[in-house]
Amino acid sequence: MSNALAILLQEQPMPDQYGAAAGAFGTAFMIIALAVGLLLIVSMWKIFTKAGEPGWASIVPIYNMIILLKIVGKPAWWVLLMFIPFVNLVIFIIVYIELAKVFGKGAGFGIGLLVLPFIFFPILAFGSARYQRVA
Repeated sequence: MSNALAILLQEQPMPDQYGAAAGAFGTAFMIIALAVGLLLIVSMWKIFTKAGEPGWASIVPIYNMIILLKIVGKPAWWVLLMFIPFVNLVIFIIVYIELAKVFGKGAGFGIGLLVLPFIFFPILAFGSARYQRVA
């Protein structure tokens, strides 16, 4: 009986198919996420440029929100509201709707910017939309 127990307790080589599949999935997910991130960065850069602001400002944290508020004609102190939970959701909705409006789009497009940014930001950046200065 001790021989049978020793055989059962021996380590058996197991195929690592699940680990390989998880690794492949993780790698594919990371590549897609990086591509979407790069698309959004390039789109924001182009939107800032269309609005007459420096494109590099789109990649500087916090400063990019100040410039975005300037583009849509809102006061810079609103950036503080973006750090308050739940209030920031309302502020982002307002800012994205105003962003759509200053580029000649409607409120529905602004909601699209919020819900599907990887689709609507490139449309705004590379489409025919033109910036209309806020008075």
